[in-house]
Order: sequence, then structure tokens, then C-alpha cells
Amino acid sequence: MLMLALRMLRHRIGSAVATLVALTCGVMILMSMGVMVESGMRFTPEPQRYGAADILVADRDMTIETTEFGETSTVTVDLPTGGSVPVTLAERIGQLPGVAVAATDRSIQAVVPIDETAQGALGHGWSSAALTPYRIVDGDQPDTTDEVAIDARLASAAGGQLRPGDQVPVLAAGSVQQYRISGIVDRTAAGDQPPALFFTDDHAAALSANPDQAGVIGIVLAAGADPAAVTAEVGRLAAESGATVYTGTERAGLEQSEALMAADMLIQLGSVLGGYVAGLVMFVVAGTIGLAVRHRRRDLALLRAVAATPGQVRLLVVAEVAQLAIVAVVLGIPAGLWATDWVHRQLMDRGFIPHGFPFDGGVLTAVAVSVATVLVAVSAALIAARRTVRIRPTEALGEIAVEPARSSILRLFAGLIALGGGVTLTMFTTALRGQAGLSAALGMLFVFVLAAALLAPWINRYAAQVLGPVLRAVWGDSGYLAAANLRANAQGMATVLTALVLSVGFGGSIWFLQDNLDRQAIAQTRDGTLAQHTLMSAVGLPVSAAADARELPGVVAATPIRRTSVILPVMGGAEPFGAQAIDPDGADRTMDLSVTDGSLADLRGDTVALSNLQASTLGVDLGDQVEIWLGDGTPVTLRLVAIYERGLAFGDVTLNRETVDGHTPTNLDDEVLIRTEPGNAEAVAGLAGLVERYPGSGLIDTGAVGAQLATDLALSAWMNKLVIGVMVGYAALAAANTMIMAALTRSRELALLRLVGVTTRQVKRMVHAEQVGLLGTSLLIGGAIAAVTLVSVVRMMTGQLVPYVPPLGWISIIGGTTLLALVTTIAPISALLRTPPVNSIGVKE
Repeated sequence: MLMLALRMLRHRIGSAVATLVALTCGVMILMSMGVMVESGMRFTPEPQRYGAADILVADRDMTIETTEFGETSTVTVDLPTGGSVPVTLAERIGQLPGVAVAATDRSIQAVVPIDETAQGALGHGWSSAALTPYRIVDGDQPDTTDEVAIDARLASAAGGQLRPGDQVPVLAAGSVQQYRISGIVDRTAAGDQPPALFFTDDHAAALSANPDQAGVIGIVLAAGADPAAVTAEVGRLAAESGATVYTGTERAGLEQSEALMAADMLIQLGSVLGGYVAGLVMFVVAGTIGLAVRHRRRDLALLRAVAATPGQVRLLVVAEVAQLAIVAVVLGIPAGLWATDWVHRQLMDRGFIPHGFPFDGGVLTAVAVSVATVLVAVSAALIAARRTVRIRPTEALGEIAVEPARSSILRLFAGLIALGGGVTLTMFTTALRGQAGLSAALGMLFVFVLAAALLAPWINRYAAQVLGPVLRAVWGDSGYLAAANLRANAQGMATVLTALVLSVGFGGSIWFLQDNLDRQAIAQTRDGTLAQHTLMSAVGLPVSAAADARELPGVVAATPIRRTSVILPVMGGAEPFGAQAIDPDGADRTMDLSVTDGSLADLRGDTVALSNLQASTLGVDLGDQVEIWLGDGTPVTLRLVAIYERGLAFGDVTLNRETVDGHTPTNLDDEVLIRTEPGNAEAVAGLAGLVERYPGSGLIDTGAVGAQLATDLALSAWMNKLVIGVMVGYAALAAANTMIMAALTRSRELALLRLVGVTTRQVKRMVHAEQVGLLGTSLLIGGAIAAVTLVSVVRMMTGQLVPYVPPLGWISIIGGTTLLALVTTIAPISALLRTPPVNSIGVKE
């Protein structure tokens, strides 16, 4: 059977090549996606900032109990602002036997102006220098509040001009102070951590948002100490404060590392989009192989007629498909590695991952992809051949000569269930947004396409009945033949219809979803920002900045904004959401959130404002109490005083600034929106003086902020566009593959028509009429699926009833699909018609 399978492949080169192309491209896509995810999961960086610490204690996550549909579930969520631990815990740990050092570490954003260039740095207390370790290379440690030890990298940036005893300005905690350099420090190991500044422990505590709390406690063990025993004791004390102990490679997870963020991004990409990419590939592979086997029913029936057993026929089918799958794996895995290398370079060049981030592994991915490809290919082949294998040998050729009169009731039932599932999924998009919203759109799209695939025979029959009169009126006798053929071959054309619907559905929905989200974010920012100027600072602005701005002549209003995150319950779990904390005084004159209920003027005390999407997700109305966890895990219950529409631009949650005081890393404002009287020169001069009063700040026109937002969104959307582009391209490839295979298997049918007197021109007109009928049906169904998917998601996420589609968007989708269908059908049919019908009637299907 193996040799027979190989010989049959050589004689069925058309379907073999089409199947091989679909399999190879599928393996390449899955391999590339899998290596990215595997690289993220395998990435285990060595600790840098805490390289010398044996044990770390921190509070970086929290466990929340939520109730959904009467069931209580527990979920662990990472704290958006990192959490903190009490300083007194370090004192207790330091008294344990075997502990040499128990140092608290605070990371304080700072800027050091050097040669008119602002050098970013992180400030720490001196005792935490032992956790890296940093060592003094020149001078001494800081002993007073006006002394600082600076990183050797900062000294190098100044051309070696900074030495112990020199004065250096440092912008930290919202103000600039002059410090005497006590010493120069250097790390013992390289890494991507930012340069460090070391103050005295007391001064570092004073610069932090909460002097009684620290971000991390690092423990260095004494010589000869029992690591397990000390870790157990530290764990006991940490548990009493609600903190967690980290050892080994876990320590690196507490550091602010670009590489760690890149690894998380790759894993999230795989978890959100990777599953849908894999599903699409498997869907296309199964459909292509099923069509290829279906077109070979005569060969299989002939084997049954000459007494081949069902087991032998199954073995033949499995052998053919397995050989193609193995060749596809051999070709697709190297191609996938090449594609991964290209994506790796693009991600580094575009700043998604740091340069040098490793893309390791591939062995496990290659094994998983190979096994999955072979299994799906073999399963699809066996399912497609099941009818031929089951029938008796004496009835094989007669049974297979015509299409079955009826399709499976089970298939109809499954199709109706899938259709109902797609409708149900549209309702769940109200609770999701961002990547999760894109995931929901993909899920909805897949379910609708699956429903169309299952219901395709009934769709084709109904379409043939409806379009029959139209085809006859336009194409005459050729139209009559086309309608009859569509009706008789409804089952066989199901795969072609599915491929076209898949291509139109993907191209017409998810490709435009990201455009709609970006467009709305930019529009909401532009329309909602009433202020002309934004005062910004890399390390934050003190509360006095907004107060000083309000006192300037010509200033109408100034609104400080503090960016943060909160945790909200979502569908039985909990997720972090972006939030802004503002001073409501005069906020209605600097920003327009498009409030639909309530007023931002009431945002005082324990109150909150929510976007309409978030309010509907939580099921709350104006005046209701809303349970929220702040970024550091502090639970608060706030009264809802306003509901607004512009959540994409201003965040889903707006808080009173007093609510987050003491619960953010800096307690500083990120920016101040300033509205001035139009054309007031005195106001412009006053704002220039305000910038000088707060070194490190800058005054930006709000129009420029909107332009920068558009650039940032375009960059962040690149990854989504890449993945979606691959999916749309693969769907188009599947459609082309399927239509070419379907066209090339019609040689006997077309030869018979020509032998009974149908002219070549009539045959071509018949094919044209068939394509119009099939293409029209596909565009109608695929367009409906795309419209339902796009409209429902965009409406729930942006509030827009009509989604934005670029002027050439639908023209490209409809025109591209039409051109694809015509080229992949007319060209093969023309080639078949060049062969004399006598030569084709007895050769192949």
C-alpha cells in the first residue's frame, strides 16, 4: 500500500501539490508562532539588580475572590504598581540567625542633567547597594542628606568630568536638589538596568512616596548559613505581612527589565492570537485534504470494487496524506525558522523587544507542529473517505458516481448550534476590550465561519434555487446548466464556498478592527482635550505645579493628571485597567470626557467615574457603589458619580486624586493640562517661566500630543497587523488552492458536456455563471459575517454604530476576492478546454 500510495501521488500531481502547499505554509506559520511563544516561556534571565541577594521578599500580586452566576472563584492578579512591604519587616528579618544583610530597596525615578542632556537614573538607599553588589571605585559612600554616590556610567556620560567632591543637580520626587558626589560606584556584572544613584537610607525614604514602605527586601546570607532553614523563617515572617519569598531564578522577576516585559509580550501574543492562528491553519488543512480525498472517490471506489478491504483503503489514504505531511514538515520547519528570524529582527528594530533578546528553542515546537500536522491531515483524510470505505464493493462505483441526495442531519444540527454560538458570542464582547476584544472578534468570526462550513450544502442548494432564474435570464442555456450544476453539486462545492467565505470574513472584519480602535482613540483624544498646553515631566510634577499654573495671568484652568492602574472584577476573574486620577476643579474646562450621566464636578471624596463600557461590564448605574482595588492592592468602595463615553482616550476609570494619594509609586502628577485665553501673550510668557520653575519639565502643545499618539498607536498595532495579515493571507491562499483543485477535477464533466454538443463558448459561459452564483453567495455570507463581527465589536468598544472602513477597504476585499476566484477558476478551466474531449473523458476526474 505504501508503494501504491506513492505511485498514485505521482499520477495525481495537481491535488498533491495543492495539498502540499497548504500543509507547508501551515507548518511554516505554526512554527514561527510557536518559536516566539516558546522563546518567551524559556526565557529565564539571571538577576541583575539583585544578583547578590540570596532571598527577596516582596508583595507583587494579590488573591481576589469573585462571584459570577452564583459561583465563587479565586484568582491571582499581579499588582499594577508592584505593591510594597513594611520597612519594619526588614528589621525583623535582619535579626534572624544566618542573615548577614536585610536591606530595603526603593526605586526612585530621577534625572541627572549632564551637558544639557537629561540622563535617566534610579535612586536607591545605600544599604541596598550590597544586593547587586555595587562597589565603590572612587570616594566613599554617602553619609549626609546632601551627598550621593553616582553610577560610573553617569560619570562616563559626562566625559569623566564628575568626580568625588563635585556638585551635581538631581531631579527626583518632583524637585531639583544639589548634591555633593561622595563616590563613584560600579556594578560587578553587566546588564540592562538603568544607571543608579545612591542616597543615604533616610534620604531615600524621604524621597519615596511612602517612607514606611519599601518595594523589595533583599537578604544576603551569612557564611555557613543553612539556606533552606533561613528561607523557611523568612517565609514565615513574610507571610505575616502578606508578602512572598523569592529565591533562585524567581528573583529576576522582581526587576524592572525590558527583557522580562518582552518575554511576557511574546507569551501573551501566543495565548491571545496564537490559538486562533493554529485553529485557522488546522481548519484550512483539514478542508484542503478533505477536498483532495473527495475528488479521488472514483479511485478509492475502484479499489473497493476489485475487493480491497476497508482497512487497505484506509491504509492507502493514510499513507498518501502522511507522506505529504512529512514532506510538508521537512519543508515548512526550515521555512518557519527563516520567518521567525525575520520577525525577530523586526521586533528588535521596532522596539518591541530589546536587542539581543534570544529566540531560543524550536525543538519542542517542531515536534508539536509535526505531530499536530500529521494527525490533522490523517484525520481529515479518513473523515473524507469514510463513505467510500463503508459501502459494499459491488455498489462502490455506482454509489460514488453521483452526489448524495441528502446531507447528514447531524451536520445540519451541528451547523445550527455553531450559528447559535456565534450569535451568543456577540453578547460577550461587551465585557472585553483591547487584546481581549480582538480575541473575542476572532472567536466570533471562527464560529460563524464554522457554521457556514457546516451549513454550506444547504446554502448552496438554496442559492442555486434563488439564483437559477437570474442565471438563466443573463446567460441563457449556459445559465441553466450552471444553476443545475450548482444544485446537483451542492455537497461538492461546500468546501469552495467555505474557503471564499473564510477569505471575505477575515479580510472584511479583523483587518479593519485595529483601524477602528486606533482611529477612535485619536479622535477621542483630539475632541476631548480642551486645553492647549500640557506640562509634562519624566519624573513627575509636585502638587504645586498645577497650583502655580492656575495663578498665572491668562490661565483659564489647569488640571493635574496622575496615571495609574486599578483592578476590576471581570467575568468571574479580575484584570488591571488603566485609570487617571484628577483634581475635578475646573476639569470641565480642560477635558471633555463626553459625560452621559452625572458630572465630573461631583468627583470628590470616595467617588469614581467610569466609561460607559466599563459601567455596563460591571453592571452598575449612577449612584451605585463600585468595588475597586487600587494599583497597590488596596481595596476601596467608591460611589459612581459620572459615566462617560471617551474611555479609549482617557481610560476606563477616572478617580479623585486624593483617592490614590499614598497608593502610587511617586505620589506625583504625570502631567498638567493647561487652558489659556486665546492669544494671551502674557500667559505664554508665564508658562515659559513655569517650565523654568520646574526643571526637567516641558511644555507641549496638545496637538503635538495627538500626533505622537497616532505614531505610537501605529507602532503598537504593527504586531496585530502582522498576525492578522498572515491569517488573511493564508485564508486567501486556501481559497485559491481550493478553487484550483475544484476546477482541475472537472475534466471528465466538461469533456462529457462537449461530447454531447455543448460548445466551448457555452462551457466557458456556464463556468462564468457558476462563478457569479458561487461568488455572489460567498460575498453575501462572508460580508454578513464580517459586518456582524466588525459592527458588534466596534460598537461595544467604541460606541460607534457604524464602523470605519477605509474608502478602498471594501473595494479591495470584494475586488480581490473576485479576482482571486476568476483567476483560480478561469485559468484552469481554459487549460482543460484546450484538451480534446475524447482524450479527457476516460482519464481522470
